[in-house]
Amino acid sequence: QVQLVESGGGLVQPGGSLRLACVVSGSISKIAVMGWHRQAPGKQRELVATITENGSTNMHNGVKGRFTISKNAYENTAYLQMNDLRPEDTAVYYCNARVFPRSGSWSVYWGQGTNVTVSS
Repeated sequence: QVQLVESGGGLVQPGGSLRLACVVSGSISKIAVMGWHRQAPGKQRELVATITENGSTNMHNGVKGRFTISKNAYENTAYLQMNDLRPEDTAVYYCNARVFPRSGSWSVYWGQGTNVTVSS
């Protein structure tokens, strides 16, 4: 069984920073890509950033220059460093990963989400 657990969310003032972490655990053979998505109240979930097995990254235009995605492959962990946070960044942030389990086939797994609130 594969599980994703996010951490690092919270309340921060505009201009502040947060670092989210997502740990993938379980019977894992390979992780192809990990990503961060967010869903603001009343809005659809949107892709924020992805990072592939070889380290290639893709960022949402609205967060370029402010957010950075990185990973620690040895610990099956992805990070989202968020700087210069704005009220419009307020959302529930979800981690997902495309994983090949030791028994099974390629599947996409999601974490439970972590709340990020940017407010003064």
